[in-house]
Amino acid sequence: MRWLSLIGSLAVACSAAAGTVVDLGYAKFRGNLSYPNTVAFLGLQYAEPPVGDRRFRLPLPLNTSRVTAETKGAIIDASIAPQFCIQGGSASVPGGGGSEDCLQVNVYAPVNATKRDKLPVLVYIHGGGYNHGNPLVWPFDHWIHQVPDVVIVSVYYRLDSFGFLAHPDFATDPTLGDMNAGIQDQTEALRWVQKHIAAFGGDPDQVTIDGQSAGGSSIEIHLVAPQQQGLFHGAIAQSVYRTPLPTPEQQVPLFNFYAGKAGCGGLETIKETMGCLRNSSVSALAPAQDANRSSSSNGSYNFWRPVVDDKIIPKRPTPSILTGDIHPVRLMVGSCSNETLSTSPNMNASLSAFFPMLSPTDIAEYNGVYPLSAYANTSEQARVATGESELRCAAEIMADAWSPHVTTYVYRYNTANPTDASGLVEHAAESWMMFKGTHDGPNGTTTFIPMTPSQDAFAEELIAYWLSFVRAGNPNTFKLARAPTWPQYHPGAPRRVVLTEGTVVASGSTVETIARDEAGRCAFVASKFPAQQA
Repeated sequence: MRWLSLIGSLAVACSAAAGTVVDLGYAKFRGNLSYPNTVAFLGLQYAEPPVGDRRFRLPLPLNTSRVTAETKGAIIDASIAPQFCIQGGSASVPGGGGSEDCLQVNVYAPVNATKRDKLPVLVYIHGGGYNHGNPLVWPFDHWIHQVPDVVIVSVYYRLDSFGFLAHPDFATDPTLGDMNAGIQDQTEALRWVQKHIAAFGGDPDQVTIDGQSAGGSSIEIHLVAPQQQGLFHGAIAQSVYRTPLPTPEQQVPLFNFYAGKAGCGGLETIKETMGCLRNSSVSALAPAQDANRSSSSNGSYNFWRPVVDDKIIPKRPTPSILTGDIHPVRLMVGSCSNETLSTSPNMNASLSAFFPMLSPTDIAEYNGVYPLSAYANTSEQARVATGESELRCAAEIMADAWSPHVTTYVYRYNTANPTDASGLVEHAAESWMMFKGTHDGPNGTTTFIPMTPSQDAFAEELIAYWLSFVRAGNPNTFKLARAPTWPQYHPGAPRRVVLTEGTVVASGSTVETIARDEAGRCAFVASKFPAQQA
């Protein structure tokens, strides 16, 4: 019997080992068996390295013939953490960590999944203000372990100046550079998924895109951008970052400031400047892009983000949404109860800093919609006014546009990150819960904080809702039995789930109708899109 047991154990081990290798046709990759039923394939290239002459240019599709020739039939190790994309820094912590050669995906799949399985696919786009973020900070191994009926892809894309350098001359001379390279990276990753996800057991006709914060902003952009048809079939948008999308002309002061800080200022032509920037070292460009945020000499738009380029992003998201110029795929969207990206207790100053084009008349109208008399103090007034314009109202704006066409679900996340001393449900609180207590730091780092049994139970509830939507287009089909039924959103009856931690055996989540005053404020926020540039 002992021999039979040993033989059985060896058979399981051999099967698991075989299940960690995937053949993509042009090369084979060995992943990491992170759970007995889960394989993580880390750092798979989806595009050519954007280095040398390709710096600041759109991504080129992966040259699979090159990969085949270089690997010569050897199995490539995809079990270790890859280099993340070069990060921006802050006033206190310099950036520059990571690599330019970073156009990769991590793929999480069930062991021994095959093309015959045709599993639904989730593609995740991380947040970080288009400035920083490392996909391994938000791992998905435990999602597959809990629900081994999906395939999950997490995308690396270029950040900060490397992904979002912009100048109006790029539009007339494409040899200079390409605008919105970071968004184009995401699109190229989606094209790679269409070509290769079947090898992991995924179905390219069942792809849901998901993102939080700048990732949520990216989802919003993909949902209104042209030429995205067929790349995804559902979307989840978490805390959509309603950052202004400036014009390339508005980014010229930032471009000039950056070039000067990198040692490329004062040249006669833009062609010479771009040549200098392409030949500069990362050690010169990283502090140059960090300097942008700490100086007022580069205009009102002092950091890199997507721009309206009349090509990839021909029109800003909010006007596209309000006119119905959208990709009508099933949608799940929401925000955190108290989130804002502004820290000043002065509403007027915070709004003007975040949305530079707001006029004194606009600010006066904000004071009418958000009167101080309606709040306990100026801090609460500023938190609600900025939070709704910067993040929260995106859920209602999008839900009102999508729900007449497709099934739409809205949530309010209502559990504070337990490490937040304020006790408020701040931005990214759901990410802490859904990704093993992750607490991300500078230059691609994170700390995973141990979770309590009730937090683990709540995380399982959230993951079940999310992956039920991926699998069935409905968060209720495969939800946990203890979780409440999540109502479909309708503009005439705007109901949403309130996601709240409960106990190990009982959900704390409830359902609510969105209050009329909140709906009215969000209608006002939507009306301000020209000045918000969102």
